[in-house]
Amino acid sequence: MDYTIFAVATFIVALLVFGGVFLIRPRRSEPPQQQPRQEEQATADSGTAVAEPTETESAEEPAEGSGAVAEAEPATPATAEPAAPEVETPPPSAGRMVRLRSRLARSQNVLGRGLLNLLASDKLDDDTWEEIEDTLVTADVGVESATAIVENLRTKVKVLGSRTQDDVRQLLREELLTQIDPNADRAVRTRAETDRPAVIMVVGVNGTGKTTTAGKLARVLVGDGRSAVLGAADTFRAAAVDQLETWGNRVGAPVVRKDEGADPGSVAFDAVARATEDGADTVIIDTAGRLHTKTGLMDELGKVKRVVEKKSDVDEVLLVLDATTGQNGLRQAQVFSEVVNITGIVLTKLDGTAKGGIVLQVQRELGVPVKLVGLGEGADDLAPFDPETFVDAILDGE
Repeated sequence: MDYTIFAVATFIVALLVFGGVFLIRPRRSEPPQQQPRQEEQATADSGTAVAEPTETESAEEPAEGSGAVAEAEPATPATAEPAAPEVETPPPSAGRMVRLRSRLARSQNVLGRGLLNLLASDKLDDDTWEEIEDTLVTADVGVESATAIVENLRTKVKVLGSRTQDDVRQLLREELLTQIDPNADRAVRTRAETDRPAVIMVVGVNGTGKTTTAGKLARVLVGDGRSAVLGAADTFRAAAVDQLETWGNRVGAPVVRKDEGADPGSVAFDAVARATEDGADTVIIDTAGRLHTKTGLMDELGKVKRVVEKKSDVDEVLLVLDATTGQNGLRQAQVFSEVVNITGIVLTKLDGTAKGGIVLQVQRELGVPVKLVGLGEGADDLAPFDPETFVDAILDGE
């Protein structure tokens, strides 16, 4: 009895154990690739594929060929290095005025032809000679120079007697050259006698082309194989400083500058020091455009010169005059000559006026030669003044 009960109990326990193992055994999971296939199908239907990053792929860089679209970080714009200005090689100064003669001839043709026609007239009476003198005065030759020219011509015509066109032209040519003085020293001192850079100050009122002249002069020097340093001492006008730096960059001439409103004497002094350190041939100092009616500003110009002279002698003081201003330009020259020792005149815009007689008048009044002339707006239109080329351009035309 007991044995039977024990057997039945054992059977029941075994049955329960076997059935429990079967019931609690976990169901076999789906193949790992099945779920991704379902997601891929779902995203394909929507037209957008989403890829999870792997160990070798970042979330910002989707796998190649997966078709995944990911938002990338905005690219940092590259900062381009500013291009260095191209350094130009200007032509030499020799022969510039000859090459620019046609421009001068066009502007001076009225003066030359008018004089030649009057002198070649059949009757050279007092009225004709007076008209000749008026023509000269109108051309800004000046009363004293015009009177001297007429008196000398009257004497020569009376002595020679002949008044052919060639004779008249030759007489007038000789007289104009005498008044201009072809033997005057017109060389710009761009090299000092001692072992130091030559110092050139460029002065004049605003509007005459002063800063442009300083830049063009640097081109002349570089074209002649010299080295130059520019001093931007016109510290009252930022535009003038930038303009001068542009001229310097074009020919590789260093420019010494300071902030707007800085002491111009300090800039000029530093420019001379820089030229000395670099072993440059010449330093060109562009000064502020002084109004000749302002005594204080003129005094300051004298101060700039004195400050420079603490470092070096000043070899040239070039006064820039606008040839079209006539008598006003002459008054400017007189005032400037009282403040600083003017050594030479630069006449700009000489191609834009028929009043080229200012060349004669300014030399007669100041005893200072015209050394440079501006015959156009081009970078290389500043030329050493040549009296014979000037007179021939007046008389011959094109």
